[in-house]
Amino acid sequence: MTDVRAELLSIGTELLLGQIVDTNSAYLAGRLAVLGIDLLHMSTVGDNLGRATGTLRQAIERSDLIVCTGGLGPTEDDLTREAIAAAVGETPAVDAALEAELEAWFAGRGAPMPDRNRKQAWLIPSARALPNPLGTAPGWDVRRNGTRIVAMPGVPREMTRMWELEVEPTLGQGSVLRSRTLKLLGIGESSVEEALGELVRSTAPTVATYAKNDGVHVRITDKGDDAAAVMARIEGMDALIRGRVGEYVWGADADTLGTLVGAALTRRGWRLAVVEAITGGDIARVLTDTAGSGAWFAGAIVLPDGDETALAARTAQLGADVWCLAPAGAGETSLVVRTPERETRRTTVRYRSASEGRRRATLAALDLIRRAVAER
Repeated sequence: MTDVRAELLSIGTELLLGQIVDTNSAYLAGRLAVLGIDLLHMSTVGDNLGRATGTLRQAIERSDLIVCTGGLGPTEDDLTREAIAAAVGETPAVDAALEAELEAWFAGRGAPMPDRNRKQAWLIPSARALPNPLGTAPGWDVRRNGTRIVAMPGVPREMTRMWELEVEPTLGQGSVLRSRTLKLLGIGESSVEEALGELVRSTAPTVATYAKNDGVHVRITDKGDDAAAVMARIEGMDALIRGRVGEYVWGADADTLGTLVGAALTRRGWRLAVVEAITGGDIARVLTDTAGSGAWFAGAIVLPDGDETALAARTAQLGADVWCLAPAGAGETSLVVRTPERETRRTTVRYRSASEGRRRATLAALDLIRRAVAER
């Protein structure tokens, strides 16, 4: 599968109307990346035979592997089979074995098979069926003139099973693609890119910056035939990046502020409490959503308003070793964290709107807690 050009095609008018979110494409993009297969295009088309056929023909001209999801149901607007058949110039026909399987599926549920489901037993000469024990829509695996078209149901659990058991094992392993994402707080995306300088122009590995809800992410990605060599290059770039912006790096990859705070508190045997006004309970929400928080989170008091002095007076009610205050403010607020070592840390957050203040103060408070409880 080296140098395979892959393309994803999502089919369904409900996607274009925004009625459902296309989680299938995100999932498949990640799976292809792990396999080292280059995903070059992603498209979405509605339940229209002409447009779906045209999109498939374009995909066949430019891609080696085309993965389609959706449009395999039994109704008139489920047109993926028809579109693939038209795109490759073949005529679908009912496959007797598939028809028997469908009839057995319905019989097992005490119902006759509706005639409209018979189209789900169609095949074209260049296709083989992909089993779908979770539903009535078999997939198609089409091989023609060096191009492979895989069509799977749009229902995520059906698609996921089909991909992992029926499709992915047949793709083989291409080049190794690996990524690492460093997560930063306290610095803007443009400032990060400026600090990294020529590193963002690197091609092996590549370095890219992204503004995210939990700060700025710096993604390091590399590809090659040797996994050890790929990881060595990523490690080297990681060290270079930390050498320039390391003071802002709070985690990597799957790390969350909540999990890092919880791990540090657990190691030190401390319990944390929060008294918050400006953040309206958002700090507590992040912490209680973190696994194992019952062991180290003493609780929170959420008030509609209050300055630092008023909030500090409430901390005794929570009986915690570490406490964090998030007082209200008008355009500016000073967050405070105090530990059993009598160390007090403070940071100031400035903002223009209440919603921005909540978001920025929540992130700043969690990062301040993380720094305060980290073992030194």
